[in-house]
Amino acid sequence: MGHTGKTEELKQRDPLYALRHSAAHIMAQAVKRLYPDVKLAIGPPIEDGFYYDLDLPVKLTDEDLPKIEAEMAKIVKENHPFRQSFMGKREALSRLTERGERFKLEIVEGIPDDRVSFYADGEFVDLCEGPHVGATGDVKAVKLLSVAGAYWRGDERQAQLQRIYGTAFPTREALDAHLKRLEEAKRRDHRRPGTELELFSFQELAGPGVVFYHPKGALVRSLIEDEIRRRHLERGYELVATPHIFRTDIWKRSGHLEYYKDYIFLFEAEEQGFGIRPMNCPGHILIYQSKTRSYRDLPLRFFELGTVYRNEKSGVLHGLLRVRGFTQDDAHVFLREDQLVQEIGQILDFEFEVVKAFGFTDYEIELSTRPEQFIGSPASWEHAEAALREALQSRGVAFAVQEGGGAFYGPKIDVKIKDAIGRSWQCGTIQCDFGLPERFDLTYAGEDGKLHRTVMVHRALLGSIERFFGMLIEHYAGAFPVWLAPVQASVIPIGDRFVPYAREVAASLRARGLRVQCDERNEKMQAKIRDAQLQQIPYMAVVGERETQASAVSVRHRREGDLGSMGLEAFAQRVSQENASRS
Repeated sequence: MGHTGKTEELKQRDPLYALRHSAAHIMAQAVKRLYPDVKLAIGPPIEDGFYYDLDLPVKLTDEDLPKIEAEMAKIVKENHPFRQSFMGKREALSRLTERGERFKLEIVEGIPDDRVSFYADGEFVDLCEGPHVGATGDVKAVKLLSVAGAYWRGDERQAQLQRIYGTAFPTREALDAHLKRLEEAKRRDHRRPGTELELFSFQELAGPGVVFYHPKGALVRSLIEDEIRRRHLERGYELVATPHIFRTDIWKRSGHLEYYKDYIFLFEAEEQGFGIRPMNCPGHILIYQSKTRSYRDLPLRFFELGTVYRNEKSGVLHGLLRVRGFTQDDAHVFLREDQLVQEIGQILDFEFEVVKAFGFTDYEIELSTRPEQFIGSPASWEHAEAALREALQSRGVAFAVQEGGGAFYGPKIDVKIKDAIGRSWQCGTIQCDFGLPERFDLTYAGEDGKLHRTVMVHRALLGSIERFFGMLIEHYAGAFPVWLAPVQASVIPIGDRFVPYAREVAASLRARGLRVQCDERNEKMQAKIRDAQLQQIPYMAVVGERETQASAVSVRHRREGDLGSMGLEAFAQRVSQENASRS
């Protein structure tokens, strides 16, 4: 069925790869029985499941999936063995041409070998490298999930196909547990709270992939940025700010115009070419170059909450998780080669500190090595990879190696954090770069008075602020901890005559730096409590006759319910302490 390098890596590490690969074949076989005119494209296993891209004479919907599942169940019951066979490339091309399988034909044309692998089960034969389970009867727990559109080879200029997603597990119990996780993930989808909590929106008039932060969302974003900025200043980083547009000359020199052109928004002004920045690194490089640097100045750490723009295809955009305009907590460290391992180790410590502050304690680490297309010398890449590996080992953290997964300018460490329901999210990245310092002739004056080549580390701790915001929403299911909640407490008077005291309570809490709303609407108390609960406000302070007389509040918590009466000072201290402790 054709495999990318990413699929090959998945094949090596996923124990359910063969099972899900077999389920994809069974699904295609079932579709072929139901719709004999279908043309098959590709159907690989993916993380947690599989899919198959199909060219069908009818438009499928999710309502058609039970019918396909029923046919799959028949094939499983028939228990056909999976059998591999080989065919000469010329014969394979001839047979696929006869059957009108134009997508398979295109795949075979691109195979360099003289013979081609096929797998058969029953009447069904598919171009495939394997592996598979022994027989269709071994696929005992399978579920089709959804139907979506897909372009052949991911190219919008190519044929539009229909993609059926599914998943498979060794047992029904494991499948049911996975489906339960999917339901929970659906409940947490950040796009729904984004609307319900009035955090952000996308506007059709402005175009896809650009985010509009509403007041509450802009406040949460500001809290995230303030926290990350404060921690950088404490660690000796220096703030910089760089332009959003550059002449294309800089993108030529950096290599982005060669390796990243499709993602850069390019335009002309006054007969000169310009590009809107997809990366912040060239700007930081130019600041470094603005004066001669001494070995005593290094490491030099520049930090910027830098907004970048990338020309992502509209089909891959997804809420806050994949956008065209986003802000990175981006830093570039300029240093001597002998400082590299220590600096990378310190960045790892910083990364773990920051994600913990936002409530993430579990993570996975990947080391990605030199890709096929790269800048710089193989020797410099070996130095860079060795430094990253040594830094990881010095911190005693386990890590996987992603061969060929590095950026074009350097190898990298990726940190994938796990959320409350066990999903992994790409977060921080540390990239070691010998190539761009060479291209931009970055140097420092050494202790010997001579110029030496500077080394550069690119790093982000949260990555995209937009993506991290979406991750936070899903991690907390919209119920942010007190320190991140846009409204920390809602003061609720039970009648109009208690509004003056409610205002006093709100003012007292605001004087302590807390974010408070006073709900003066002409609504019943229970309706106000329900609305505050739906808005995921951590605390509700209800005030009536007794509270007014006693300078107290009746406290409700969004999860713990009624906490009883508290003195105003005691309540203010409780919320203030929770806010300050980041709990």
